[in-house]
Amino acid sequence: MDIRALAEKYSDYIIERRRYYHQHPELSLKEWETTKALLEDVKAMGLEVQTFDDYPGFVATLDTGKPGRTIMLRTDIDALPVQEKTELPFASVNDGVMHACGHDNHMAMLLGAMKILCEVKDEIPGGKVKFIFQSAEEIGYGSRYYVEHGVLDGVDAIFGMHIWGTLEAPFVSVDPGNRMASMDNFTIKVKGFQSHGSAPQDGHDAIVAASAIVLALQTFVSRKNNPINPLVLSVGKFHGGAMYNIICPDVELVGTIRTYSRELRAEMEKDLNTIIKNTAAAHDCEAELIFSPMLPAVINEDPELNEIGREAALKLFGPEGVKEFPALMGSEDFALFMEKIPGFFAFLGTKNPEKGLIYTNHNEKFTSDEDVLFRGSALAAQFAVDFLSK
Repeated sequence: MDIRALAEKYSDYIIERRRYYHQHPELSLKEWETTKALLEDVKAMGLEVQTFDDYPGFVATLDTGKPGRTIMLRTDIDALPVQEKTELPFASVNDGVMHACGHDNHMAMLLGAMKILCEVKDEIPGGKVKFIFQSAEEIGYGSRYYVEHGVLDGVDAIFGMHIWGTLEAPFVSVDPGNRMASMDNFTIKVKGFQSHGSAPQDGHDAIVAASAIVLALQTFVSRKNNPINPLVLSVGKFHGGAMYNIICPDVELVGTIRTYSRELRAEMEKDLNTIIKNTAAAHDCEAELIFSPMLPAVINEDPELNEIGREAALKLFGPEGVKEFPALMGSEDFALFMEKIPGFFAFLGTKNPEKGLIYTNHNEKFTSDEDVLFRGSALAAQFAVDFLSK
């Protein structure tokens, strides 16, 4: 079977569906019309589907009718609260909502892969291919619902892919090892004592204490953490104070932590507690940590899947079509699937300065090189066939 040729044959279909979904984006957990449209696309291929009454998204199944393993291919389907500024003829018609991360492309590429696999179904030695159209990736935990509702039962492995605006088109990345970092969030509440701004000695300044905490956290990153271990700790919100001449009694800090180290991640809550409580105490204040574990890291660490991913890419595009892509400190809730079963995560490049495609994911002008989308469909389909053939 020539999967690349089939993918090229369906390129126009993939682009057409991408444009439709780009034009009609929906926010996380609200993708009901997107789900409805996707169901129509999938049912037109004659595939069995599993839907959820209380949650968008669904699972479709292609059964070869022969015994074998089961592989799942995944796409996310939600958009972002971004006002689009691409000036595309198929720009978003939903004000303030945009597919600024590329999930429109992911949906179209998976539909293309389904078309390919339906066409070569009789040539697959055996097993099943499942396709999950997943809600709410952008809020960091959308995949948890499906895991808790058993969609991975009987599934032997899962494949995911993301287009990326800093990887040049038309390259694919099928690197082993670290791909996307873990994510844990935190809130720190600093409690001081209010006084007049002209008499700071009568109060305990929560702003000064909170500022010291922010600096202490960055010192943890640069001094306690091993510098060869990637770690990002960012405080994104700093709220406190009511008036210019009042010593502030309460401050709230909100931030996020990203790493690949499972050992470091396991210790972060304890280490943060030590830092914030002691730093606050040095300023005669108190501090409370609210720690919110979110996502593990996406790490391609299954030897069989790593080999299948690399060989599939080389088979389709040759060494000239494959490029190494550095690990990212952003996160992906695909990791929750990989916690339960072996998984593999690839990237498809869409940066193309010659076409003016210089903006990256989450930018209001982000769009993709549609000429490479068939490659995403081909890689997903080839991965599934090769996995089921082993």
